[in-house]
Amino acid sequence: MSATIALEHLLDWYRHGVFPMADARDDPEIFLIDPERRGIIPLKRFRVPKRLARTYRQAPFSITFDTAFRQTLEACAEPHDSRPVTWINDTIIDVFVRAHEAGHAHSVECWSGEELVGGLYGLHLGGTFFGESMFSRATDASKIALIALAERLIRNGFVLLDAQFHNAHLEQFGLVEVSRMDFKKFLRSSLDLDVRF
Repeated sequence: MSATIALEHLLDWYRHGVFPMADARDDPEIFLIDPERRGIIPLKRFRVPKRLARTYRQAPFSITFDTAFRQTLEACAEPHDSRPVTWINDTIIDVFVRAHEAGHAHSVECWSGEELVGGLYGLHLGGTFFGESMFSRATDASKIALIALAERLIRNGFVLLDAQFHNAHLEQFGLVEVSRMDFKKFLRSSLDLDVRF
């Protein structure tokens, strides 16, 4: 049985730069994370490596937004070889589905025919998109979803893509690591931006 998080509590946590995680998929409890170092992609510095740009232009997948939110979230929660234990539990799934229904959480989906082969989801507050998790069942599918997300965010006036932690494979897209204090400063300045996903 999962615990329940009030949607307003979730949004308030993100406004203050903290986010929930669980120890395991089947553990109903969550705890809040406030990293000393934060991985972010300033959208003015977003870049796409040449090979990936070529692949993206070839349109190997159909890309949709917010058409399979729960399916994408549950795919992100599945364990796999490189991550046998996931931090996304039923408590987190429940509150993020409610956040999506209220217009605060969004997904990007990559399809091969009728099959969902990759995607990501996250939360939107002001001019920041908090990227939560991504998954891939086909080569480059999650990276294609990230490029599609960044294109939309930049076009709509977002300024910050929060990746939460440093991740070496995101450095190719412009990820940098900043202190907790600097992240919260960037976050505060973005929260008043009136942008739409």
